[in-house]
Amino acid sequence: MKTDYVVVGSGIAGLTFALSVAESGRVIIVTKKSDAESATNMAQGGIAAVVDDADSFVSHVEDTLEAGEGLGNREAVEIAVRGGPEAVAKLIGWGTDFTTEQRAGGAPAFALGREGGHSARRIIHASDMTGKEIENSLLSSINDHPNIEVLENHVALDLIVRSDSAGERVCVGVHVLDESARDVVSITASVTVLATGGCGRVYLYTTNPDIATGDGIAMAFRAGVPVRNMEFVQFHPTCLYHADVRSFLISEAVRGEGAVLLSMSGERIMDGIDSRRELAPRDIVARAIDRTMKMTGDKHVYLDISHLDADRVRSRFPNIYAKLAELDIDITVDPVPVVPAAHYLCGGIEVDMDCRTALRGLFACGEAAHTGMHGANRLASNSLLEAVVFSARAAEAARRELETRPEVSDPAGHYVWEGNAAGPVLEGVLIDYNWDIVRRLMWDYVGIVRTERRLELAVGRMATVRREVAEYFNRYPLNNDLVELRNIALVGELIIRCAISRRESRGLHYMEDYPERDDARFRRDTILMGGNIL
Repeated sequence: MKTDYVVVGSGIAGLTFALSVAESGRVIIVTKKSDAESATNMAQGGIAAVVDDADSFVSHVEDTLEAGEGLGNREAVEIAVRGGPEAVAKLIGWGTDFTTEQRAGGAPAFALGREGGHSARRIIHASDMTGKEIENSLLSSINDHPNIEVLENHVALDLIVRSDSAGERVCVGVHVLDESARDVVSITASVTVLATGGCGRVYLYTTNPDIATGDGIAMAFRAGVPVRNMEFVQFHPTCLYHADVRSFLISEAVRGEGAVLLSMSGERIMDGIDSRRELAPRDIVARAIDRTMKMTGDKHVYLDISHLDADRVRSRFPNIYAKLAELDIDITVDPVPVVPAAHYLCGGIEVDMDCRTALRGLFACGEAAHTGMHGANRLASNSLLEAVVFSARAAEAARRELETRPEVSDPAGHYVWEGNAAGPVLEGVLIDYNWDIVRRLMWDYVGIVRTERRLELAVGRMATVRREVAEYFNRYPLNNDLVELRNIALVGELIIRCAISRRESRGLHYMEDYPERDDARFRRDTILMGGNIL
């Protein structure tokens, strides 16, 4: 297949990019499940943007940099924050319907929420289903556009990289597995965009959808593109703890409205931990919960909002209320059992301020990319903001590249996948076993609190898994599970190797051996390229 732009991923970043370039050329969006299955679709909280006179760009910038613990890229933060109002307007133009309220003596205005680390109410939301509303509106615009084609159930395998006449390495597309046909399709394009989201499925417990296996990060690294700050994995403090439901997030906005965290014995967890208590940044809250659970031996803590007006709670959080009611939990009366879970990657593929990677022809945006905006810890609701602002910038740069770059050619099938021959399918038990090893290893050894000894053990054990998986990948017919296993094993090792090199505690990376922040040695990014830490 041949196109102008190929976008891998159908979340807010990929869809924003596609809609922004569609007038300048043909776009193919590759998504490995249905087009609506993405982390965006699960986002409850909202998009942070300065739209109120009581707020300011300066305040939002400083809140973001403070959360980033000294590693935030001020240029990236300024770009995102100052681009916030335009990003919101862009989403509204594509059909997103945000929640408004009637203010005294004036026209309806955005109903603004507040979340941890924010010094003002600036979270624009669509009830407690913001991500779903945005995803649906973007997909509606995508489906109506004649220049955009969506390939569902197509799993990206690897980038197609060649050298041009001057010897420069160039990305000319991507190989994808058509799951229904069990065949590999090679898509060539002038511009390739990785918008594959995060890697929460690397961990045993996560708020992320099943598709979040770090595919774009793994593909980029295999192609020689640097990745940065993979050690900074954000654990959301409040994922529902329930035997029958996994990955259901209890939005930070619930704490923003006044919910409190309690131990199973009823004691306030955040007392004496941080003056902001439940509104402290996520890394602080998640560690406090983790510490409480380890000290008490309890399997969860409670999030309690029963002291607030019941009608207000139901109207503000209708989705959460309805979901928990199905489980016989009435959040207006009952405390909700919660645990921390892997939620968001603050590192990713190294990009510039236009989302270009070091590989010509390849862009990356959204959670898969590292713009530097989040530093060592992401401020709540800044992810959707970053995705829209930087994906639009990437689109501008990609359009210029399309105008100046020669047309991609395919001499005599030069770009055809030369991989796996037909044969017996690998036994599922071998894939499942290694999936479990990777995810439990990451949870137990590379979790919220880390030690140097556990990380050293994790390096060797993950390397063993990767060797075994590489053998499977090269010998057997491909399927989605095997492709994802290959990727999570690599991404897991990247996280481990970055973590073991940072001998300090900063933001989302907490080392018991080195509990203090060390600006003299480690106020810098951790960079991996070709397997080496730079």
